Amino acid sequence: MSRTTHKILIANRGEIAIRIMEACRELGHEFVCVYTREDADSGHVALARQWGGDKAAYRIHNYIDAGDILAVCDEAQCTAVHPGYGFFSENFRFARRVTERTRSMLFIGPSWWVIRDLGDKINTKRLARSLGVPTIPGSDRAIYDEMEAEDIARQLFDFQERQGVGRPTVLVKASAGGGGMGIDEVHDMDRFRQTYRRIRNYAARTFNDEGVLIEQRIFNFNHLEVQVVSDRSGRNPVHFGTRNCSVQSPGLQKRIEVAPGFFPQGIQYSFDAEKVLDDITSHSLRLAREIRYDNVGTWEWIVTPKGEPFLMEVNTRIQVENGVSAAISRIRGQAGVNLIREQIRIGLGDPLGYRQEDISFEGVSIEYRVIAEDTHSRFTPWAGRIERMDWTAKPWLSVHTHVPRGEIYQIPTEYDPNLALAILWGEDLKQAKARGLEVLDSFKLEGTDGTGSTMKSNLDFLKTKTGRLLEF
Repeated sequence: MSRTTHKILIANRGEIAIRIMEACRELGHEFVCVYTREDADSGHVALARQWGGDKAAYRIHNYIDAGDILAVCDEAQCTAVHPGYGFFSENFRFARRVTERTRSMLFIGPSWWVIRDLGDKINTKRLARSLGVPTIPGSDRAIYDEMEAEDIARQLFDFQERQGVGRPTVLVKASAGGGGMGIDEVHDMDRFRQTYRRIRNYAARTFNDEGVLIEQRIFNFNHLEVQVVSDRSGRNPVHFGTRNCSVQSPGLQKRIEVAPGFFPQGIQYSFDAEKVLDDITSHSLRLAREIRYDNVGTWEWIVTPKGEPFLMEVNTRIQVENGVSAAISRIRGQAGVNLIREQIRIGLGDPLGYRQEDISFEGVSIEYRVIAEDTHSRFTPWAGRIERMDWTAKPWLSVHTHVPRGEIYQIPTEYDPNLALAILWGEDLKQAKARGLEVLDSFKLEGTDGTGSTMKSNLDFLKTKTGRLLEF
């Protein structure tokens, strides 16, 4: 535990703000939370006042207004900032501002230059390749020469044909784009040149940079993650296993996470699943050591139906699903791992205090994201009043939520309608799935919207997907 007591500004909302508060209390640190007008009735605000008094909750205009947040830091005399996930968590400029301002504070996350370097996907891809870490086939820099672009595309089509892909697909993307802008698919070389020129011209007009990326489009993949933790030295990163995040909405938003990422003990795969898990953890640690990663982070991978892993990106923050990895992890044989607590501890300067050989794994954990959404209508968010949210407590279950139990709660339309995270543990996959269905059956959600229509949720979708978890 850090010898110095800190006051930590929690620059986030909802369940993650509550989990950070809980970790601060366990470590003996004070905290201050923030909230907006729309979040005045959120459970994280009530809990902050209950645990820290009225001065533990400050109203701000917006969670992404750095001036607002830093003004609260100064008024409350905070010594550190925890960004949670989303908002400022991967904004290197905010992290730099926190640590380099006149009244500097600690940023509980990686150093700002690590966030900057790994936030650049092209830079990450180039660094990974230099270390022999497999990345999605394609260019690792912006391509400006048409003949070079054609050579790369031809290699990608040939590679996919050797893999037995029925309809090879190459993505042509504006390198300066983002959010789906300036991207198209090509299925053969006959159309490639025309598409390349069109995207290049679009990129020049829109972004003032005609650079283009060419990548393979991979279908039917599993989405795996490796949970990495390292202290400020950056020399001794460890991993807390893998998780599978392949159950997603049509918009590629995660709905169920499972740890570990595959279960070769009970499922027969067409590839050596154990080797894939070993490979992606060793690759992730190699890259973490090279860049001197110095906090909690997630290495995101896709695995093809033939068992080939490719690094997609690195998320330089704590993730929603950190608890599912913690649930199967043991440090020197002891359960009760809390990755948010570890993140705070090492973010404030404590040494890691254990090595990879001290970490072991036991059982299977599942995390369900319980969300107010209409899964039969393209997962449209549902907005209304929650009049009841309840579940049956179990010793192997933890539920994280900002929705006050026993009270009516209006879902703010300004934010995602995430209601709860239900994390359970089982001795093996079979027991975990059975317990998962038990949890979902026990969940009670009742509410109405402005028209009087009854509440929509994704509980049935989660039940349907539980039966085939970790199958490929």
